[in-house]
Amino acid sequence: MAYENIDQLYINGARRPGSTGETREVIHPATGKPVATFSEATSDDTIAAIAAARAAFDNGHWRSFGTEQRSKILNQIADILTRDKDLFAEAESRDTAKRIIEAEYDMDDIISVFRHFANEVLKPHVREVNTGREGVRSRITVEPVGVVGMITPWNYPLLQASWKIAPAIAAGCTFVIKPSELTPSTTSMLMDVMTEAGLPDGVANAVFGAGATAGAPLSTHPDIDMVSFTGGLTTGKHIMANAAQTVKKVALELGGKNPNIIFADADLDVAIDNALTAVFLHSGQVCSAGTRLLVERSVHDQVVDEISRRADQIVLGGSHDEHAQTGALISAGHRDKVEAFVNAGIAEGAVLRAGGTRPTEPELRDGFFFRPTVLDNCNTTMSCVQDESFGPIVTVEVFDTEEQAVALGNDTIFGLAGAVWTSDDDKAQRVAGALRHGTIWINDYHPYVAQAEWGGFKQSGVGRELGEAGFAEYLEHKHIWQNLNPARSDWFPEGPK
Repeated sequence: MAYENIDQLYINGARRPGSTGETREVIHPATGKPVATFSEATSDDTIAAIAAARAAFDNGHWRSFGTEQRSKILNQIADILTRDKDLFAEAESRDTAKRIIEAEYDMDDIISVFRHFANEVLKPHVREVNTGREGVRSRITVEPVGVVGMITPWNYPLLQASWKIAPAIAAGCTFVIKPSELTPSTTSMLMDVMTEAGLPDGVANAVFGAGATAGAPLSTHPDIDMVSFTGGLTTGKHIMANAAQTVKKVALELGGKNPNIIFADADLDVAIDNALTAVFLHSGQVCSAGTRLLVERSVHDQVVDEISRRADQIVLGGSHDEHAQTGALISAGHRDKVEAFVNAGIAEGAVLRAGGTRPTEPELRDGFFFRPTVLDNCNTTMSCVQDESFGPIVTVEVFDTEEQAVALGNDTIFGLAGAVWTSDDDKAQRVAGALRHGTIWINDYHPYVAQAEWGGFKQSGVGRELGEAGFAEYLEHKHIWQNLNPARSDWFPEGPK
Protein backbone atom coordinates (compact mmCIF):
# COMPACT_ATOMS: atom_id res chain seq x y z
CA MET A 1 0.00 0.00 0.00
CA ALA A 2 1.31 3.45 -0.91
CA TYR A 3 -0.32 5.37 1.96
CA GLU A 4 -0.85 8.42 -0.21
CA ASN A 5 -2.20 11.77 1.00
CA ILE A 6 -1.97 10.81 4.65
CA ASP A 7 -1.32 14.49 5.37
CA GLN A 8 -5.01 15.20 4.68
CA LEU A 9 -8.07 14.70 6.87
CA TYR A 10 -10.03 11.48 6.49
CA ILE A 11 -13.82 12.00 6.50
CA ASN A 12 -16.49 9.60 5.26
CA GLY A 13 -13.98 7.40 3.46
CA ALA A 14 -12.22 10.19 1.55
CA ARG A 15 -9.14 12.35 1.93
CA ARG A 16 -9.57 16.11 1.92
CA PRO A 17 -7.62 19.15 3.07
CA GLY A 18 -8.78 21.27 5.97
CA SER A 19 -11.43 23.81 5.04
CA THR A 20 -9.11 26.80 5.50
CA GLY A 21 -6.08 25.29 3.78
CA GLU A 22 -3.93 25.82 6.85
CA THR A 23 -1.17 23.33 7.61
CA ARG A 24 1.13 22.39 10.47
CA GLU A 25 4.67 21.03 10.36
CA VAL A 26 5.60 17.85 12.20
CA ILE A 27 9.05 18.21 13.78
CA HIS A 28 11.46 15.32 14.31
CA PRO A 29 12.51 15.67 17.96
CA ALA A 30 16.01 14.26 17.48
CA THR A 31 16.99 16.88 14.90
CA GLY A 32 14.56 19.75 15.39
CA LYS A 33 13.81 19.64 11.65
CA PRO A 34 10.40 19.23 9.94
CA VAL A 35 9.60 15.80 8.55
CA ALA A 36 5.99 16.25 7.40
CA THR A 37 3.26 18.83 6.89
CA PHE A 38 -0.35 18.00 7.80
CA SER A 39 -3.64 19.71 7.04
CA GLU A 40 -5.02 21.61 10.01
CA ALA A 41 -8.66 20.93 10.79
CA THR A 42 -11.06 23.57 12.05
CA SER A 43 -13.97 22.89 14.37
CA ASP A 44 -16.19 22.89 11.26
CA ASP A 45 -14.11 20.09 9.75
CA THR A 46 -14.49 18.07 12.94
CA ILE A 47 -18.23 18.69 12.96
CA ALA A 48 -18.36 17.38 9.37
CA ALA A 49 -16.51 14.25 10.52
CA ILE A 50 -18.96 13.83 13.40
CA ALA A 51 -21.86 14.10 10.94
CA ALA A 52 -20.31 11.35 8.81
CA ALA A 53 -19.86 9.10 11.83
CA ARG A 54 -23.41 9.82 13.00
CA ALA A 55 -24.90 8.98 9.61
CA ALA A 56 -22.86 5.78 9.36
CA PHE A 57 -24.05 4.69 12.78
CA ASP A 58 -27.70 5.66 12.42
CA ASN A 59 -28.36 4.88 8.76
CA GLY A 60 -25.42 3.01 7.27
CA HIS A 61 -25.09 -0.71 6.62
CA TRP A 62 -22.44 -0.89 9.36
CA ARG A 63 -25.31 -1.64 11.78
CA SER A 64 -25.94 -4.89 9.91
CA PHE A 65 -22.42 -6.19 10.55
CA GLY A 66 -22.58 -9.03 13.06
CA THR A 67 -19.91 -10.04 15.53
CA GLU A 68 -18.24 -12.44 13.10
CA GLN A 69 -17.97 -9.74 10.43
CA ARG A 70 -16.52 -7.25 12.90
CA SER A 71 -14.07 -9.86 14.16
CA LYS A 72 -12.99 -10.58 10.60
CA ILE A 73 -12.30 -6.88 9.97
CA LEU A 74 -10.22 -6.61 13.15
CA ASN A 75 -8.15 -9.64 12.20
CA GLN A 76 -7.71 -8.23 8.69
CA ILE A 77 -6.45 -4.96 10.19
CA ALA A 78 -3.95 -6.97 12.23
CA ASP A 79 -2.85 -8.86 9.10
CA ILE A 80 -2.25 -5.62 7.16
CA LEU A 81 -0.34 -4.08 10.07
CA THR A 82 1.82 -7.20 10.20
CA ARG A 83 2.49 -6.89 6.47
CA ASP A 84 3.38 -3.19 6.75
CA LYS A 85 4.98 -3.29 10.19
CA ASP A 86 8.24 -1.73 9.03
CA LEU A 87 6.50 1.20 7.34
CA PHE A 88 4.50 1.98 10.46
CA ALA A 89 7.49 1.62 12.80
CA GLU A 90 9.50 4.00 10.64
CA ALA A 91 6.68 6.58 10.61
CA GLU A 92 6.17 6.28 14.36
CA SER A 93 9.88 6.69 15.00
CA ARG A 94 10.04 9.68 12.67
CA ASP A 95 7.28 11.52 14.54
CA THR A 96 8.29 10.64 18.10
CA ALA A 97 12.08 10.11 17.81
CA LYS A 98 11.80 6.92 19.82
CA ARG A 99 14.36 4.30 18.86
CA ILE A 100 13.31 2.19 15.90
CA ILE A 101 13.52 -0.97 18.01
CA GLU A 102 11.00 0.52 20.45
CA ALA A 103 8.68 1.45 17.59
CA GLU A 104 8.90 -2.14 16.32
CA TYR A 105 8.00 -3.46 19.78
CA ASP A 106 5.04 -1.07 19.81
CA MET A 107 3.83 -2.48 16.50
CA ASP A 108 3.80 -5.99 17.95
CA ASP A 109 1.68 -4.72 20.84
CA ILE A 110 -0.67 -2.87 18.49
CA ILE A 111 -1.23 -5.98 16.41
CA SER A 112 -1.96 -7.97 19.56
CA VAL A 113 -4.61 -5.41 20.58
CA PHE A 114 -6.55 -5.88 17.33
CA ARG A 115 -6.23 -9.66 17.66
CA HIS A 116 -7.50 -9.52 21.24
CA PHE A 117 -10.65 -7.58 20.42
CA ALA A 118 -11.24 -9.77 17.36
CA ASN A 119 -11.52 -12.63 19.85
CA GLU A 120 -13.32 -10.67 22.57
CA VAL A 121 -16.23 -9.71 20.30
CA LEU A 122 -16.96 -13.39 19.63
CA LYS A 123 -17.50 -14.19 23.31
CA PRO A 124 -21.09 -14.33 24.59
CA HIS A 125 -22.07 -10.97 26.06
CA VAL A 126 -25.80 -11.66 26.39
CA ARG A 127 -26.99 -13.28 29.57
CA GLU A 128 -30.23 -14.63 31.00
CA VAL A 129 -31.33 -13.33 34.39
CA ASN A 130 -32.95 -15.64 36.92
CA THR A 131 -35.82 -13.49 38.20
CA GLY A 132 -37.21 -16.12 40.53
CA ARG A 133 -40.59 -15.77 38.81
CA GLU A 134 -42.50 -18.20 36.64
CA GLY A 135 -43.55 -17.18 33.14
CA VAL A 136 -40.91 -14.47 32.72
CA ARG A 137 -37.87 -14.25 30.47
CA SER A 138 -35.30 -11.62 31.46
CA ARG A 139 -32.28 -10.95 29.27
CA ILE A 140 -29.33 -8.55 29.30
CA THR A 141 -28.24 -7.62 25.79
CA VAL A 142 -25.49 -5.30 24.57
CA GLU A 143 -25.47 -2.61 21.91
CA PRO A 144 -22.78 -0.18 20.69
CA VAL A 145 -22.62 3.06 22.62
CA GLY A 146 -22.81 5.02 19.35
CA VAL A 147 -20.49 7.72 17.99
CA VAL A 148 -17.21 8.01 19.87
CA GLY A 149 -14.85 10.98 19.98
CA MET A 150 -11.25 9.87 20.53
CA ILE A 151 -8.31 12.07 21.51
CA THR A 152 -4.89 10.45 21.77
CA PRO A 153 -1.42 11.52 23.00
CA TRP A 154 1.95 11.89 21.34
CA ASN A 155 4.06 9.41 23.31
CA TYR A 156 2.52 6.18 21.94
CA PRO A 157 0.45 7.47 19.01
CA LEU A 158 -0.74 4.32 17.29
CA LEU A 159 -0.74 2.14 20.40
CA GLN A 160 -3.07 4.50 22.24
CA ALA A 161 -5.23 4.81 19.13
CA SER A 162 -5.50 1.01 18.90
CA TRP A 163 -6.66 0.78 22.53
CA LYS A 164 -9.69 2.88 21.53
CA ILE A 165 -10.31 1.98 17.89
CA ALA A 166 -10.17 -1.82 18.26
CA PRO A 167 -12.87 -2.09 20.97
CA ALA A 168 -14.99 0.55 19.23
CA ILE A 169 -15.03 -1.47 16.00
CA ALA A 170 -15.63 -4.66 17.97
CA ALA A 171 -18.65 -3.09 19.64
CA GLY A 172 -20.07 -1.70 16.38
CA CYS A 173 -19.45 1.99 17.13
CA THR A 174 -18.40 4.69 14.70
CA PHE A 175 -15.80 7.28 15.62
CA VAL A 176 -13.82 10.44 14.97
CA ILE A 177 -10.23 10.40 16.20
CA LYS A 178 -7.91 13.35 16.73
CA PRO A 179 -4.32 12.29 17.36
CA SER A 180 -1.80 14.67 18.85
CA GLU A 181 -0.83 17.36 16.38
CA LEU A 182 2.80 16.45 17.14
CA THR A 183 2.53 12.82 15.99
CA PRO A 184 -0.32 12.28 13.50
CA SER A 185 1.28 10.07 10.86
CA THR A 186 0.53 6.50 11.92
CA THR A 187 -3.04 7.25 12.98
CA SER A 188 -3.64 8.73 9.54
CA MET A 189 -2.05 5.69 7.89
CA LEU A 190 -4.36 3.44 9.90
CA MET A 191 -7.38 4.98 8.15
CA ASP A 192 -6.16 3.46 4.87
CA VAL A 193 -5.61 0.12 6.60
CA MET A 194 -9.19 0.04 7.87
CA THR A 195 -10.55 0.85 4.43
CA GLU A 196 -8.52 -1.98 2.91
CA ALA A 197 -9.81 -4.27 5.67
CA GLY A 198 -13.40 -3.60 4.62
CA LEU A 199 -14.60 -1.01 7.11
CA PRO A 200 -17.50 0.94 5.53
CA ASP A 201 -17.16 4.65 4.78
CA GLY A 202 -18.01 6.92 7.68
CA VAL A 203 -17.23 4.41 10.42
CA ALA A 204 -13.67 5.73 10.91
CA ASN A 205 -12.83 9.42 10.57
CA ALA A 206 -9.67 11.34 11.45
CA VAL A 207 -8.98 15.04 11.92
CA PHE A 208 -5.66 16.70 12.71
CA GLY A 209 -4.77 19.88 14.54
CA ALA A 210 -4.89 21.67 17.87
CA GLY A 211 -7.09 20.48 20.68
CA ALA A 212 -8.77 23.85 21.18
CA THR A 213 -10.09 23.87 17.62
CA ALA A 214 -10.01 20.45 15.96
CA GLY A 215 -10.52 18.57 19.22
CA ALA A 216 -13.11 20.68 21.04
CA PRO A 217 -16.27 19.37 19.30
CA LEU A 218 -15.37 15.82 20.29
CA SER A 219 -16.32 16.58 23.89
CA THR A 220 -19.03 19.18 23.29
CA HIS A 221 -21.05 18.18 20.23
CA PRO A 222 -24.43 16.58 21.01
CA ASP A 223 -23.98 13.93 18.30
CA ILE A 224 -21.03 12.45 20.17
CA ASP A 225 -22.22 9.71 22.56
CA MET A 226 -18.88 8.99 24.25
CA VAL A 227 -15.50 10.65 24.49
CA SER A 228 -12.32 8.67 25.19
CA PHE A 229 -9.22 10.69 26.04
CA THR A 230 -5.65 9.80 26.96
CA GLY A 231 -3.42 12.63 28.12
CA GLY A 232 -2.78 15.12 30.88
CA LEU A 233 -4.87 15.72 33.99
CA THR A 234 -5.72 19.36 33.26
CA THR A 235 -7.04 18.59 29.78
CA GLY A 236 -8.86 15.54 31.09
CA LYS A 237 -10.75 17.65 33.62
CA HIS A 238 -11.70 20.10 30.88
CA ILE A 239 -12.99 17.29 28.65
CA MET A 240 -14.95 15.79 31.53
CA ALA A 241 -16.60 19.15 32.24
CA ASN A 242 -17.47 19.60 28.56
CA ALA A 243 -18.93 16.12 28.32
CA ALA A 244 -21.09 16.72 31.38
CA GLN A 245 -23.14 19.30 29.47
CA THR A 246 -24.69 16.55 27.37
CA VAL A 247 -24.03 13.71 29.85
CA LYS A 248 -21.75 11.82 27.50
CA LYS A 249 -20.10 8.61 28.53
CA VAL A 250 -16.48 9.41 29.42
CA ALA A 251 -13.32 7.27 29.51
CA LEU A 252 -10.17 9.04 30.70
CA GLU A 253 -6.64 7.68 30.99
CA LEU A 254 -4.68 10.47 32.63
CA GLY A 255 -1.37 10.94 34.40
CA GLY A 256 0.57 8.98 36.94
CA LYS A 257 3.14 9.51 39.66
CA ASN A 258 4.04 5.91 40.09
CA PRO A 259 5.85 4.45 43.13
CA ASN A 260 8.54 1.84 42.54
CA ILE A 261 9.16 0.31 45.98
CA ILE A 262 12.40 -1.55 46.71
CA PHE A 263 12.64 -3.49 49.98
CA ALA A 264 16.00 -4.50 51.45
CA ASP A 265 15.28 -8.20 50.91
CA ALA A 266 14.84 -7.80 47.14
CA ASP A 267 17.36 -9.02 44.59
CA LEU A 268 18.95 -5.58 44.43
CA ASP A 269 20.89 -6.13 41.22
CA VAL A 270 17.67 -7.02 39.40
CA ALA A 271 15.65 -4.29 41.13
CA ILE A 272 18.22 -1.61 40.25
CA ASP A 273 18.41 -2.68 36.64
CA ASN A 274 14.63 -2.63 36.28
CA ALA A 275 14.35 0.70 38.11
CA LEU A 276 16.38 2.27 35.33
CA THR A 277 14.06 0.81 32.68
CA ALA A 278 11.01 1.81 34.74
CA VAL A 279 11.81 5.51 34.57
CA PHE A 280 14.14 6.11 31.63
CA LEU A 281 12.44 4.06 28.89
CA HIS A 282 11.36 6.46 26.10
CA SER A 283 13.09 9.22 28.11
CA GLY A 284 10.43 8.95 30.81
CA GLN A 285 7.62 9.93 28.43
CA VAL A 286 5.42 7.11 29.72
CA CYS A 287 2.35 7.66 31.89
CA SER A 288 3.17 4.58 33.98
CA ALA A 289 6.90 5.33 34.38
CA GLY A 290 8.37 4.51 37.78
CA THR A 291 9.22 8.12 38.57
CA ARG A 292 9.06 7.76 42.38
CA LEU A 293 11.71 5.42 43.74
CA LEU A 294 10.94 4.37 47.34
CA VAL A 295 13.91 2.59 48.93
CA GLU A 296 14.20 0.94 52.32
CA ARG A 297 16.62 3.02 54.36
CA SER A 298 19.16 0.25 55.03
CA VAL A 299 19.91 -0.17 51.31
CA HIS A 300 19.36 3.42 50.18
CA ASP A 301 23.02 4.26 49.57
CA GLN A 302 23.72 1.02 47.71
CA VAL A 303 20.68 1.38 45.46
CA VAL A 304 20.88 5.09 44.73
CA ASP A 305 24.64 5.13 44.19
CA GLU A 306 24.33 2.43 41.55
CA ILE A 307 21.27 3.92 39.85
CA SER A 308 23.01 7.29 39.68
CA ARG A 309 26.19 5.77 38.27
CA ARG A 310 24.30 3.89 35.59
CA ALA A 311 22.03 6.83 34.74
CA ASP A 312 25.13 8.84 33.87
CA GLN A 313 26.18 6.08 31.47
CA ILE A 314 22.96 6.02 29.43
CA VAL A 315 23.63 6.86 25.79
CA LEU A 316 21.30 9.32 24.08
CA GLY A 317 20.82 9.34 20.34
CA GLY A 318 18.63 9.37 17.28
CA SER A 319 16.10 6.80 16.15
CA HIS A 320 18.57 4.75 14.10
CA ASP A 321 21.65 5.25 16.25
CA GLU A 322 22.69 1.66 17.08
CA HIS A 323 24.48 2.82 20.21
CA ALA A 324 21.62 4.91 21.61
CA GLN A 325 19.70 3.58 24.60
CA THR A 326 17.03 6.27 24.70
CA GLY A 327 15.99 9.23 22.59
CA ALA A 328 14.84 12.82 22.62
CA LEU A 329 11.95 14.55 24.32
CA ILE A 330 9.00 15.37 22.08
CA SER A 331 9.56 19.13 21.69
CA ALA A 332 11.67 22.08 22.74
CA GLY A 333 8.81 23.32 24.89
CA HIS A 334 8.54 20.02 26.71
CA ARG A 335 12.29 19.95 27.31
CA ASP A 336 12.02 23.42 28.84
CA LYS A 337 9.32 22.15 31.21
CA VAL A 338 11.43 19.15 32.21
CA GLU A 339 14.43 21.38 32.82
CA ALA A 340 12.33 23.74 34.97
CA PHE A 341 10.98 20.74 36.89
CA VAL A 342 14.51 19.68 37.87
CA ASN A 343 15.51 23.19 38.90
CA ALA A 344 12.38 23.53 41.03
CA GLY A 345 13.11 20.22 42.75
CA ILE A 346 16.64 21.31 43.60
CA ALA A 347 15.28 24.59 44.95
CA GLU A 348 12.96 22.58 47.21
CA GLY A 349 15.91 20.69 48.68
CA ALA A 350 16.37 17.68 46.41
CA VAL A 351 19.96 16.56 45.85
CA LEU A 352 21.01 16.14 42.21
CA ARG A 353 22.79 12.80 41.89
CA ALA A 354 22.84 12.41 38.10
CA GLY A 355 21.90 14.29 34.95
CA GLY A 356 19.84 17.44 35.27
CA THR A 357 21.27 19.00 32.12
CA ARG A 358 21.09 18.97 28.36
CA PRO A 359 23.74 16.81 26.71
CA THR A 360 26.83 18.54 25.34
CA GLU A 361 27.61 16.22 22.43
CA PRO A 362 27.61 18.24 19.18
CA GLU A 363 25.49 15.67 17.36
CA LEU A 364 22.68 16.09 19.93
CA ARG A 365 22.54 19.88 20.18
CA ASP A 366 19.84 20.38 17.53
CA GLY A 367 17.52 17.79 19.10
CA PHE A 368 15.40 18.01 22.22
CA PHE A 369 17.53 15.83 24.46
CA PHE A 370 17.82 15.84 28.26
CA ARG A 371 20.09 13.73 30.44
CA PRO A 372 18.52 11.01 32.66
CA THR A 373 18.20 12.62 36.08
CA VAL A 374 18.23 11.34 39.66
CA LEU A 375 16.95 13.57 42.48
CA ASP A 376 17.71 12.22 45.97
CA ASN A 377 16.62 13.37 49.45
CA CYS A 378 12.99 13.89 48.37
CA ASN A 379 9.76 13.72 50.32
CA THR A 380 6.06 13.91 49.54
CA THR A 381 5.76 17.61 50.41
CA MET A 382 7.83 18.48 47.34
CA SER A 383 6.22 19.37 44.03
CA CYS A 384 8.81 17.26 42.21
CA VAL A 385 7.37 14.22 44.02
CA GLN A 386 3.72 15.16 43.56
CA ASP A 387 3.67 16.62 40.04
CA GLU A 388 4.11 14.63 36.84
CA SER A 389 7.24 15.60 34.91
CA PHE A 390 6.73 13.23 31.95
CA GLY A 391 10.48 13.25 31.51
CA PRO A 392 13.60 11.25 32.46
CA ILE A 393 13.51 12.16 36.15
CA VAL A 394 13.36 9.86 39.16
CA THR A 395 12.88 11.16 42.70
CA VAL A 396 14.12 9.11 45.66
CA GLU A 397 12.40 8.74 49.04
CA VAL A 398 13.27 6.42 51.93
CA PHE A 399 11.09 4.31 54.22
CA ASP A 400 11.67 2.15 57.29
CA THR A 401 8.61 -0.11 57.49
CA GLU A 402 6.16 -1.85 55.18
CA GLU A 403 3.37 0.36 56.46
CA GLN A 404 5.37 3.48 55.71
CA ALA A 405 6.16 2.25 52.20
CA VAL A 406 2.46 1.77 51.48
CA ALA A 407 1.55 5.16 52.97
CA LEU A 408 4.18 6.89 50.85
CA GLY A 409 3.17 4.97 47.73
CA ASN A 410 -0.43 6.11 48.16
CA ASP A 411 0.47 9.72 49.02
CA THR A 412 -0.40 11.08 45.58
CA ILE A 413 -3.49 12.32 43.76
CA PHE A 414 -2.69 9.80 41.04
CA GLY A 415 -3.22 6.06 41.01
CA LEU A 416 -2.12 4.58 37.73
CA ALA A 417 0.64 2.06 38.42
CA GLY A 418 3.30 0.96 40.87
CA ALA A 419 5.69 -1.86 41.70
CA VAL A 420 7.08 -3.71 44.70
CA TRP A 421 10.40 -5.53 44.85
CA THR A 422 10.89 -8.13 47.60
CA SER A 423 11.76 -11.80 48.05
CA ASP A 424 8.93 -12.18 50.59
CA ASP A 425 5.82 -13.19 48.64
CA ASP A 426 3.45 -12.58 51.54
CA LYS A 427 4.76 -9.06 51.88
CA ALA A 428 4.57 -8.53 48.13
CA GLN A 429 0.91 -9.56 48.07
CA ARG A 430 0.07 -7.37 51.07
CA VAL A 431 1.70 -4.31 49.55
CA ALA A 432 0.20 -4.94 46.11
CA GLY A 433 -3.23 -5.21 47.69
CA ALA A 434 -2.81 -2.03 49.75
CA LEU A 435 -1.51 0.23 46.97
CA ARG A 436 -4.29 2.31 45.39
CA HIS A 437 -3.11 2.06 41.81
CA GLY A 438 -4.65 0.37 38.77
CA THR A 439 -1.68 -1.82 37.86
CA ILE A 440 0.81 -3.28 40.34
CA TRP A 441 3.89 -5.19 39.26
CA ILE A 442 5.65 -7.56 41.65
CA ASN A 443 9.36 -7.96 40.90
CA ASP A 444 8.85 -6.52 37.42
CA TYR A 445 8.03 -3.22 35.71
CA HIS A 446 6.18 -2.13 32.54
CA PRO A 447 4.81 -5.31 30.92
CA TYR A 448 1.14 -5.43 30.00
CA VAL A 449 -1.06 -7.60 27.82
CA ALA A 450 -4.16 -6.73 25.83
CA GLN A 451 -6.18 -9.29 27.80
CA ALA A 452 -5.72 -7.43 31.11
CA GLU A 453 -7.46 -4.19 32.05
CA TRP A 454 -5.49 -0.93 32.16
CA GLY A 455 -6.51 2.24 33.95
CA GLY A 456 -6.12 4.29 37.07
CA PHE A 457 -7.56 5.04 40.49
CA LYS A 458 -8.17 8.55 41.80
CA GLN A 459 -7.17 11.33 39.40
CA SER A 460 -5.43 8.96 37.03
CA GLY A 461 -8.68 8.46 35.18
CA VAL A 462 -12.15 7.06 34.74
CA GLY A 463 -12.93 3.68 33.20
CA ARG A 464 -10.64 1.02 31.78
CA GLU A 465 -8.95 0.16 28.51
CA LEU A 466 -8.09 -3.33 27.25
CA GLY A 467 -9.38 -6.56 28.76
CA GLU A 468 -13.08 -7.32 29.14
CA ALA A 469 -13.79 -4.01 30.86
CA GLY A 470 -12.12 -2.10 28.02
CA PHE A 471 -14.60 -3.66 25.61
CA ALA A 472 -17.53 -2.94 27.93
CA GLU A 473 -16.72 0.80 27.83
CA TYR A 474 -17.99 0.86 24.23
CA LEU A 475 -21.22 -1.04 24.97
CA GLU A 476 -24.60 -0.14 26.36
CA HIS A 477 -26.33 -2.85 28.40
CA LYS A 478 -30.05 -3.27 27.84
CA HIS A 479 -32.48 -5.24 30.00
CA ILE A 480 -35.33 -6.93 28.09
CA TRP A 481 -38.17 -8.27 30.24
CA GLN A 482 -40.70 -10.56 28.59
CA ASN A 483 -43.87 -11.74 30.26
CA LEU A 484 -44.61 -15.14 28.71
CA ASN A 485 -48.09 -15.29 30.20
CA PRO A 486 -49.49 -11.73 30.08
CA ALA A 487 -52.51 -11.09 32.27
CA ARG A 488 -54.34 -8.23 33.93
CA SER A 489 -52.55 -6.76 36.92
CA ASP A 490 -55.71 -5.43 38.59
CA TRP A 491 -53.56 -2.92 40.45
CA PHE A 492 -56.32 -0.39 39.83
CA PRO A 493 -59.47 -2.55 39.72
CA GLU A 494 -62.48 -1.28 37.79
CA GLY A 495 -65.09 0.57 39.84
CA PRO A 496 -68.78 0.97 39.06
CA LYS A 497 -69.51 2.10 35.52
